[in-house]
Formats: sequence, C-alpha cells, structure tokens
Amino acid sequence: MNTPRKTLAATVLGLGCLLAYAAAHAIDNSAIGKPEFREHKATYGLVYRLPKDVTDVLDSQIYPPLRERLLKLGLVAEPRTFNLQHVTVVHLHNADPSTPQKMLSALPKVPPVLKLTLKNFYNTEASAGAGAPWWFDLGVVKSGQGFTDMMSYNTVATAALTPLRDGPLPRCTGPVYANMSDAAKELTRNVGVSGVNVVKDGKETASHNPHNTLVYSMTKYDARIQAAMKEVADEMNRILPNGIETQFKDVSIVEIGFMGNVLREFYRISLEDGTAWDVTSGQPVKFAPK
Repeated sequence: MNTPRKTLAATVLGLGCLLAYAAAHAIDNSAIGKPEFREHKATYGLVYRLPKDVTDVLDSQIYPPLRERLLKLGLVAEPRTFNLQHVTVVHLHNADPSTPQKMLSALPKVPPVLKLTLKNFYNTEASAGAGAPWWFDLGVVKSGQGFTDMMSYNTVATAALTPLRDGPLPRCTGPVYANMSDAAKELTRNVGVSGVNVVKDGKETASHNPHNTLVYSMTKYDARIQAAMKEVADEMNRILPNGIETQFKDVSIVEIGFMGNVLREFYRISLEDGTAWDVTSGQPVKFAPK
C-alpha cells in the first residue's frame, strides 16, 4: 500500500507527465465560458463496477420502488437510461477511439482491495442553479482505510489520465460551468472535470466525492422535482438505514454518456493481483504501471 509520501511523489511525477503531454497535444478549452454545452463526442472513464453483493441489494430493494416513484413524477426517460452500475474515479472527453488503450498504458498502479460501505441516498445537481443534469446518488462512507486509499488513488489517477483529454467534459461546460464554484471552475480549466483530487501548493486536495448514481436526468431540476426527490431519498434511506458493506476488487476503463452513465466496458484490472483483461474477448492484456 502506498504511503502518503509515496502517493504524493507519484502524483507530482504524474503532474509532470501531464504538462509534457499537454505541450505536445492540444487541449482545447475554448468551450469554457460559452452559454451552451460543448458538443459531446466521446467520454471515457475509470470506474469501479459495483460487485454483485451490492447490485443484488439495489436491484431487489431499491430499484423497484425507485422506478415507481420516478414514473409517478412523470420522469419517463430516467428509468430507461442505460447504465452499468459503478463508482467513478475520473472521466475525460476525447473523440479519439484509441483513448481507452492509451488510458490503460497511462494508468498508475491500482490500489489494494477497497473495503467500503455504501450509505445515504441523496440528490445532487451538476452545479446549483444550472437546472440539469442532476442525479440521485448513493454515497460512500467517508471513513476507514478503504476510503483513504480510494481518495489517494483518485489523486494519482487524475494526474495520469486527464492529460489524455481533448478539452473539458461537455457536462462541465455551458450553464453548469456558469454556476460552478471558483474551485470547480479551476479544476475544469486545469484537468477538464470538477470533483477530482489534485495537488495544489504541494498538498492534495479533497474535492472528490465518491458515489454510485442510480438516476441520471436532464429534466429541469425545479422546486417540484427537488421536493419530490427529497422524499424519495428519505424513503430509500429508510429501506437501507445501515447501507451496504462491500469490497471493490477491480477497476475498469469504460465509455460514458453525456450525463455520466456507463455505456460499455473495455478493460478490467484486478486490485488483488494487478492482472488486466479485455472484457469483450476475455483475453489478458498488458498492464505495466510505472
């Protein structure tokens, strides 16, 4: 397991690689500050796919009443949105279809198996006042070694992978960017996405808020929806008051839709032994982190 000093050293090295890559490859930030969202072409990400012990609970106890509540609210598209259930590490936009392979090559050493508790359903807007997108999420308990390791890995993975972007994440532009905090705007300008950890003034930040998203929506997040979805969150928290204890044993490179929903998986890397394989073919692939 990495010590904080080793993690920071790896992060600084990663930031150096970031600057070198950016010098050689144009990153276009011209969409930042425009009123409309940047056109979405292809987003890729690094995520932890939810293990079966978690999806079994969500599928049996949460999704049935959740879908019923959504339909009663007139939210028809939301239950139909495809998503491979996951917790995100980092997302990046690049129209180049070879990006997943480049991500695998750039990926730093993976963390150890993460022992975590998923707990507390809540709603969140991409940025307050933007109207959309918004999400219905299940949080990760922010304590324990598993959470600490998850946060540290977010820092090094962000440094290693975001240089592969071609510009900001489209959902972080337009009205979302206009309503962001100054800190989130700085992250969007510097690494193309908000809500990630970076090294600033020699210290690791803690902007990352790991969670699993159950509902992705582009419906306007007005007062009616906010009030109704608050009641939904309260109901789901009564169903699972103690959350779900689990272990994340692998991490995956995936393709992602505009709202952050995972569309397909390319590669999976074991947190137990560092082996990697192509999910489609089932064949092993080279993973040799520096």
